[in-house]
Amino acid sequence: MTRCWRALLAAVVLAASAAGSSAAALTLRYQQPAADTPAGWEREALPMGNGRLGGMLFGDVAREHLQFNDITLWTGDDKSMGAYQPFGDVFIELAGHDRAATGYQRELRLEEGTQRVAYTLGGVAFQREAFASHPAGVILLRLTADRQGQYTGTLRLTDMHGAQITASGARLQATGALPNRLRYASQLQVLAEGGSVKARGDVIEFSGCDALTLVLGAGTSYVPDAARRFLGAAPLPRVSRQVAAAAARPYDDLRAEHQKDYQALFGRVQLDLGASAPDRRALPTDLRLATYTAEGQDPELEALYFQFGRYLLISSSRDSLPANLQGLWNNSPTPPWNSDYHTNINVQMNYWPAETANLAELHRPFLGFVRSQLPLYRRAVADLAADALAHPGIERPGVPLWGGTTPPAEETFLTPAGRPVRGWTLRTESNPFGAMGFLWNKTGNAWYARHFWEHYAFTQDLAFLREEAYPVMKEVCLFWLDHLKALPDGRLVAPRGWSPEHGPIEDGVSYDQQIVWDLFTNTLEAADTLGVDKALRDQIAAARERLAGPRIGRWGQLLEWLDEKDDPVLDTPKDTHRHVSHLFALFPGRQISPVRTPGLAAAARKTLQARGDAGTGWSMAWKMAFWARLLDGDHAWRMLRGLLATPGARAAQQAGTGSETNNAGGTYANLFDAHPPFQIDGNFGATAAMCEMLVQSHNGEIHLLPALPSAWKQGSARGLRARGGYEVDIAWADGRLTSATVRSIAGHEVRIRYGERTFSLKLQPGQSRRLSWPLSDTPS
Repeated sequence: MTRCWRALLAAVVLAASAAGSSAAALTLRYQQPAADTPAGWEREALPMGNGRLGGMLFGDVAREHLQFNDITLWTGDDKSMGAYQPFGDVFIELAGHDRAATGYQRELRLEEGTQRVAYTLGGVAFQREAFASHPAGVILLRLTADRQGQYTGTLRLTDMHGAQITASGARLQATGALPNRLRYASQLQVLAEGGSVKARGDVIEFSGCDALTLVLGAGTSYVPDAARRFLGAAPLPRVSRQVAAAAARPYDDLRAEHQKDYQALFGRVQLDLGASAPDRRALPTDLRLATYTAEGQDPELEALYFQFGRYLLISSSRDSLPANLQGLWNNSPTPPWNSDYHTNINVQMNYWPAETANLAELHRPFLGFVRSQLPLYRRAVADLAADALAHPGIERPGVPLWGGTTPPAEETFLTPAGRPVRGWTLRTESNPFGAMGFLWNKTGNAWYARHFWEHYAFTQDLAFLREEAYPVMKEVCLFWLDHLKALPDGRLVAPRGWSPEHGPIEDGVSYDQQIVWDLFTNTLEAADTLGVDKALRDQIAAARERLAGPRIGRWGQLLEWLDEKDDPVLDTPKDTHRHVSHLFALFPGRQISPVRTPGLAAAARKTLQARGDAGTGWSMAWKMAFWARLLDGDHAWRMLRGLLATPGARAAQQAGTGSETNNAGGTYANLFDAHPPFQIDGNFGATAAMCEMLVQSHNGEIHLLPALPSAWKQGSARGLRARGGYEVDIAWADGRLTSATVRSIAGHEVRIRYGERTFSLKLQPGQSRRLSWPLSDTPS
């Protein structure tokens, strides 16, 4: 063999080894099945999804269980909240498998978007593979063995809502309707290789099969159209077509199609936070998480957690309703908080990583959902205004605060001059039929509107800005121009607001003021970009200048209410509430930053120090992002350490801190966020916060490694996104930036910052530049 060929062979072997190492680093691995219990579903079973149809797989040897959901299956309507519903279950009972297996492995491979179960029984090697295909619209589960005729057993399809279940040939089917007239259907086709398959009652029996492929389809009659009351055609014909089309194709083709589609999204971002010790890498994920909880020092686990958040968003937000409080996955007819769309941070947090983590298309289900709901939101506001005009002077009781305290009066939605306000707004709870519940979260409309602006800011899609984003932003501005209240000193305040989720109802709470400032600022930039509505633009600018702004209190904190409270807890260092709503201006907003407003940033830091690090899962993720925006990478990483920890350990760590007793937080063995219970916003918020630690772009500049923790001494990131239409690759060693590449979509001039050094970079559309270091204004 020549020296050249030896070198080539060595390179191929090295590349194959690196690819295998990368795949292993992005795999969740377990040496036992998930317990087939509600707790096992929440903490151990592994999720899959194609954006609409999702499943949780348990991996038991003798009795495989696939619990599945369709994100549009809801009770309730436009008047009552209802709840997100589980759809059904698939059970595979395998004869002769109720013995001890050896070599058991259960995996979720993030790079492939597939799950695998492997074990040996009686000298036979068995394997299962499962994935949810977006192109095919179905879930596939394949069972194989290295010896023929090994599969005998039964297959059942169950339903959570009393559907009629029938079996015919090799297909099971369930059809039904909910009390809200939403129709639903599911089908399961069994494809056997060798052996025999027959229907008996509502069960399918198989005997002596070499391999089995299961094709599961499901759907509902939900349509995102208020004019049709969100009810469309019966789903059974569509489900039947999807199942039949998938069943007619070779499994390998379906798998290759799925992986190509999935990897086109997942593969955009790569993250290396440094190498973990080989003994850590060898641990199954549950033991690895426990070890990390006790000892830390596992950067590959942290990178896996980051990418798991991206996997969850790809799996739960494509071409249908947006991810809810549990993403796509739910096993209970009465899920916590109805598994709803919570408007005071939770559904917004679900979409924080969509743009920065290079998954912009996955933002669109949320934006489309908002637009579909607007007729009902407008009607709710208009009806209250009409009632107030028809019955003036009547005090209408509102909804009690949590804890049963005295309810505030209901809103009238009349302007100070007594006419109905324009536009729409939201309550704290919402469903996909336009119903809302609990307190008015009036600046929820502005927080929703900022997602439209953010999608434009990252994509630079002018058609989207003109046709979709700006009309929504403009209408919300009209609401607030009508609804703001002038104080005697001329300042404008949002009336009758609440700082979620505690404190009094009163005028000018900081949460509201900051979100309205954000709305006005984004809309001004949108109007200037489009060159439209000059008179309205100037009216918005004038109102923004009059808004009561952030203020600093007597002990250096950022005030949560308009005026400092004479209260033993509120606005004092004793307040350790999990919500830190009045720091919206720090993140996700941009009104406060250490670079532009160092005094307010210092007050935000003081507030965070007083609130403490403890919290529920999503709260800790938000605090991670706060500390990243404060350019304190070590504190942001400390929050990650607390969030990526077993829940029992988190509770023990928090004992004696004075924090709320329900703030256990942490992460379950399957890496689901433990609110507790499971709530997916903590996963999404943590992924977004890690992006903020590496790249920020909210001050009119791209800030590289703004909050790099000392724990990440060397590493790299590829494919992170920045506002202005930029994609950024970075690498660092010994805690210092070594290289960066900036790619431009739209072509603009942008300021690049690293530490205290900045320079301007002008790129043409599609152009990229690799920057030389130390940072200079002559990039190479």
